[in-house]
Amino acid sequence: MKVLISGASIAGPVLAYWLSRHGVDVTVVERSPALRKTGGHAVDLFRPAMEISERMGVLSEIQAHATGTTQMIVHRPGASRPTRLDYVKIMGAMSDRHVEIMRDDLSEIYFQAGRDDVEYLFGDTITSISPDGDVTFEHNPPRRFDVVVGADGLHSGVRRLTFGDNVSESFLGGYLAVVSVPKDMARDGEMTGYFKPGHMAGIYTADHLDDARAVYIFRPGRPLDYDYRDAERQKAQLRAAFEHMSPEVDRWLDEVPRTPTFYFDAITQLEMTTWSRGRVTLVGDAGYCPGPAVGGSTSLAVYGAYVLAAEMVRAGDDYAAAFAAYERTMLAPVVGSRKLARVNAKTVVPTSGWGIRALVGVGQVVSLLPLGLVQSLARLNTKGVRLYDTMPLPNWPASLTG
Repeated sequence: MKVLISGASIAGPVLAYWLSRHGVDVTVVERSPALRKTGGHAVDLFRPAMEISERMGVLSEIQAHATGTTQMIVHRPGASRPTRLDYVKIMGAMSDRHVEIMRDDLSEIYFQAGRDDVEYLFGDTITSISPDGDVTFEHNPPRRFDVVVGADGLHSGVRRLTFGDNVSESFLGGYLAVVSVPKDMARDGEMTGYFKPGHMAGIYTADHLDDARAVYIFRPGRPLDYDYRDAERQKAQLRAAFEHMSPEVDRWLDEVPRTPTFYFDAITQLEMTTWSRGRVTLVGDAGYCPGPAVGGSTSLAVYGAYVLAAEMVRAGDDYAAAFAAYERTMLAPVVGSRKLARVNAKTVVPTSGWGIRALVGVGQVVSLLPLGLVQSLARLNTKGVRLYDTMPLPNWPASLTG
């Protein structure tokens, strides 16, 4: 079987790894000329994704590249001094097994795990997909594949070619920006955050990084006149939203015009009833993005890629059966992630002073309690805070898991 995967970020390399090790001929096409270094923010891997990474033999490397954040320093309006929160306990409420890592680092690790057995086409993109599997590219000559998988993110080209533009997208009311700034603006092991109603600006780094990342999430009263491809306009909109929030945030903003890497996007949720059509299917954010920074999309993408790979190997040439089984397994986690993201989009960045005080207050309570008690209480909420820790790995034959 010949499989083409579009996208070399997270889901694409994970899927390629598992398919190739079971004898599938895999090609990955990636629009960027090399692995993306787009100022990616820190992402979370919860228990199922960590177990999958362990089975890939890369968990120790992932842990070695963890951000190492242990404390959060929170500045909020009206407070005489900042509040120190225990980040380890806060994340411990969400998962008994968790690691935070920069998205760029995670992508590189997954890519390296399978690169020797996978063909990668960088600097190219798919321009058409025929029902019988003929694929044309912007630069490479046409080729035929048995299956095409879109793992190319929220703005998926494969999704557009296969499903058109009539895909339900729900704007969750916010925007996310990530900016690379000088490393000395942050402290190892700490995230510093500033809040005001509808706005959160934070900064963090890690010992192995050469820079720091400033992260901005904001919820304007109405949608911006926004184009995800227009970086200069995005930079102006970011400054307009956060200027004069604090002298320190202004220092971060001053780095935006000269930053080597910049990311900006709307926090948008996809709501597709199916991710498959013919010999094409979608995985990760391309099919079921719950919302950047609010929905655990990275763990969901790793999990989805693993499920899809196992079902494709199990079904052999019957890709329709594989896609159907994949969608059945993923339905509950995807629906749950959508619900959780809609809640998180409102609670992570409150639009009132009272909401900010309540958010920080919950963090203070969690920080004071013993970690074991925090985790015991959190386990009662398997559809909320514990959603991503309770996604079961299917009971597959050893040949599909080892």
